[in-house]
Amino acid sequence: METVEETAHRARAWFDDRVPKRLDTESRSGKPWSVAIFTDTSHDDEVRLLDEARAWLQAKWDNRLAGLDWSEEFGGHGLTRAHADAVSAVEAEYDVPHHDLLPITTRLVAPMLRLLGTDEQRATFVGPLARSELVCAQLFSEPAAGSDLAGLTTRATRLDDGGWSISGQKVWSSGAQFAGYGLLLARSDVDVVKHAGITAFLLPLETPGVDVRPLRQMTGGSCFNEVFLDDVRLSDEYRVGEVGGGWKVATTMLGFERDASGDDTTLGGSWIQVLALAEAMGRTGDPSVRPMLADAYTRHVLAKVDVARDLSARLRGTPRGPEGSMRKLQWVEGMVQISETVAQILGPRLVADTGEPETYLWHEHVLGALGYRIAGGSNEIQRGIIAERILGLPSGPRADRGIPFKDIPTA
Repeated sequence: METVEETAHRARAWFDDRVPKRLDTESRSGKPWSVAIFTDTSHDDEVRLLDEARAWLQAKWDNRLAGLDWSEEFGGHGLTRAHADAVSAVEAEYDVPHHDLLPITTRLVAPMLRLLGTDEQRATFVGPLARSELVCAQLFSEPAAGSDLAGLTTRATRLDDGGWSISGQKVWSSGAQFAGYGLLLARSDVDVVKHAGITAFLLPLETPGVDVRPLRQMTGGSCFNEVFLDDVRLSDEYRVGEVGGGWKVATTMLGFERDASGDDTTLGGSWIQVLALAEAMGRTGDPSVRPMLADAYTRHVLAKVDVARDLSARLRGTPRGPEGSMRKLQWVEGMVQISETVAQILGPRLVADTGEPETYLWHEHVLGALGYRIAGGSNEIQRGIIAERILGLPSGPRADRGIPFKDIPTA
């Protein structure tokens, strides 16, 4: 079997032949990458970007640089997580095609179905999802059920033929306008407590009654969507897990999401780009800026330590537990701190693209950073998990504990 070192060497040679390097922290050589957290692109450009990202991932699979720790049953290569981590570490040095819909598909939905899907679902969907031949959005949040996801009200009603009729509304569904499927949570029973009455479905988004409407963000793009469901008829073969077992599906996917949330510590810009900005603006000696730069650098170093610690834990076979919430919180707070630093450095220059070197349209970072205080589980939810599961503090009072969903007050 190929060693981890051999895999990393092969990956670096393959990437060198195909994509440019990102800006390097030590030498500052390479290509600066966008500091935007949410992209501002046209629909056609977004489709093109998604196609490029899918082609890139599939090329990696074909060249034994993706799917390394997936079994041959799903088209993988039967190696170890250490091999996959080694390739990811090398790839982080390069400016590769990326689209937000792919991690949802390949790192959340595919592994969840591998664990919880039926034999037929695993055979039909897992391999194509892992390779992004199929792409899938996440249809969880609702206008009144975001942080309190178990309060969702989209209804799934069992039909006489064994199928389902689904009606309701989802929101903040990243990439749904480009996806072929959506992993949907719906309430199938209102006579039990709210966590017990939810059922999950793999919904083809071309099904009659599904209406996907992109939402324009203040950053200019339309990453997110509202999804309206009006008497959507769905065969029971698309149900994932047991009837009433949707919360298990949700927590499994959210576990994968929190495990991955802090992995890309360069999303939306890096410490070296902040430093380059401060130098270009002549602010490195400014007493109002220097402490902020020190804080940004400290977070940068600690993030690298966390990545190394988590890698070591994975190599020991230790699954990430509630520490995933801590990583996500640290990651988001780091992005917000970068926003505060560049706002202090740029001042009025932040509000417009002046074309000056190193400015990199930093307003796109500032406008987008706050969104991740909500995305992937709000900061408040993460702090609650940390308090209860790491610090051992008692949970807060819950007025809906033990009450059937239909009896929970809605006002």
